[in-house]
Amino acid sequence: MAYFGTTAGGETVEKLSLAAGDLQVELLTWGAVLNSVRLKGVAYDLTLGSDRLADYEGAMCYYGALIAPNVNRLTDARVPLSDRTLELQANFNGRHSLHSGDTGTHFKNWRVLRASETEALLAVDLPDGEGGFSGNRHFEVLFQVDAPATLRLTVTAVTDAETVVNTANHSYWNLDGSGTISGHSLQLAAESYLPVNADFVATGEVRPVSGMFDFRKAKPVAPHQPDLDNCFCVSRGREPLRDVLWLRGQSGVTMTLATTEAGVQVYDCRHDGFKGLAIEAHAWPDAPNKPDFSPITLMPGEELRQITEWRFARG
Repeated sequence: MAYFGTTAGGETVEKLSLAAGDLQVELLTWGAVLNSVRLKGVAYDLTLGSDRLADYEGAMCYYGALIAPNVNRLTDARVPLSDRTLELQANFNGRHSLHSGDTGTHFKNWRVLRASETEALLAVDLPDGEGGFSGNRHFEVLFQVDAPATLRLTVTAVTDAETVVNTANHSYWNLDGSGTISGHSLQLAAESYLPVNADFVATGEVRPVSGMFDFRKAKPVAPHQPDLDNCFCVSRGREPLRDVLWLRGQSGVTMTLATTEAGVQVYDCRHDGFKGLAIEAHAWPDAPNKPDFSPITLMPGEELRQITEWRFARG
């Protein structure tokens, strides 16, 4: 581990380096951030990051972070449970909850439980009631690097009271080291996607892919072709790990994403000049408020276990 910085609140943040085969990654204890991904023979970083902790405490708070307890948006910042309704922080347009608000795990300094050259296990605890969420919850993330160039992330969570959990790594990817997503091609094993309303909240409709939203065969991506901030449905619920997304840069560098999750959110980074694609594997968003979506409820005695895997190669 190496010193990365000190937070505004005085906490020391460490950087961890993992490597195997042709892949080297750097992680931060702050937010369990995936700070850097480097592939042998490629002269630039494949993910968007910063060497300044202040950026991750500010405008780049989602970049590379592990978002929990709930990623994406929740309608009216409310979560109905079996015996009550949780009232959350309405941090999006003054109405909805986005990425768990300002008490989410992306604003936490995680503990390192163990670390080696090829893997690191980090943990964080969230107290009952923080941000409006129920349950004393324990999260662990295991990052593993395998030859020739595979990065695997395993997230587990437990709770002592009924709650909701939907997590995702929120990395932005640019496989060309350029300032734009133009020149990339994208393929998704998704027959349908979730349209959103003006607040970017899923409407509840599950719409068959068509036209610009049909990525079943690889095709170019570019700004506004289409505007992307949607969840693509790769299954109805959690399944065994399988390949669901393929991204290629015009450089020939490729990334294959495998996940256990039912959805992949793709966001075109238009808030920051279309510099990369945010690709987030998670359960369908706003599930507590959408009766037809698979539930994200976590009960005492249960364990959430989510796996995401990225495999890289040079063309």
